[in-house]
Amino acid sequence: MMERFPPPIKERLKRQGYHLVAHGAVKPCLWLRRSIRGGDQCYKNHFYGIASHRCVQMTPTLLCNHRCLHCWRPIDEMPASSGDWIEPAELLDGVLFEQQRLISGYGGAPETTDLARLEEAKSPAHVAVSLMGEPTLYPMIKELVEEIKGRGMTAFLVTNGTMPEVLGEVRPTQLYISLNAPDEQTYLKVSNPVADLWGRFLESLEMMRDSPSRTVARLTLARNLNLKDPQGYARLIEIAEPDFVEVKAYMHLGSSRNRLERDSMPTHDEVVEFARDLSEILGYRFADHVPLSRVALLSRGSAQEKIEL
Repeated sequence: MMERFPPPIKERLKRQGYHLVAHGAVKPCLWLRRSIRGGDQCYKNHFYGIASHRCVQMTPTLLCNHRCLHCWRPIDEMPASSGDWIEPAELLDGVLFEQQRLISGYGGAPETTDLARLEEAKSPAHVAVSLMGEPTLYPMIKELVEEIKGRGMTAFLVTNGTMPEVLGEVRPTQLYISLNAPDEQTYLKVSNPVADLWGRFLESLEMMRDSPSRTVARLTLARNLNLKDPQGYARLIEIAEPDFVEVKAYMHLGSSRNRLERDSMPTHDEVVEFARDLSEILGYRFADHVPLSRVALLSRGSAQEKIEL
């Protein structure tokens, strides 16, 4: 495959655990490692039944049209273009091959590995299209999602909502929109978009309302930044009418440490309090919370929480 990233960026990504596949990437998350060693699993397991050791965390592109203050990915160094796009089947083949390479080493440490989970991990059941970048900038994202589902896996697609025309076409198992702010002024500060994208974001909320997929509005909240105005968030959520709302704390990790202070991280109690305020305004049920991840789940009651795999 052709080189798509300058050598310094490529080497930095490799050091951080990213395995590049053409213009995309795959990376095992902390929870996959914990799960495959017999430990706890991530909040997607607690909320939706997704097994962390059978989850592939990937992106079809590292490009992004936001420069979010709270983003821990190394977004500031990404190139402006991706080069030639490869077909979804080829991209997914490469991603799954790299995922197997990533987990193969656990077999050499049977004393610390749950061998039953390792065997299950060899047959991925879920793809989280959310690793880095804005996946809807990949022009064949609809076909990629279809390829994932066609191979018997579920697909969670996380988008910043700047490509509403894509949201009208793509059909993931679960569709997320990241809701970074309760109003346009805060959006411009937090998301730092490369162009005037607020109107497109609002259009995406309307597209989400009509999506046949399970839908989620995800709030990542940072103290003294966007942890405010639950009424404003509620007005935006009411446009989209998502099945679920995830309220999550900003975590002081990666490149975000260059932009935000450690004190920007809300406590789990603050997250729960904000989620309960939203629950009361929206009429959504406070369904669950995971203290270790500082995240809470609200449910509209329009879809069952656990997904049948």
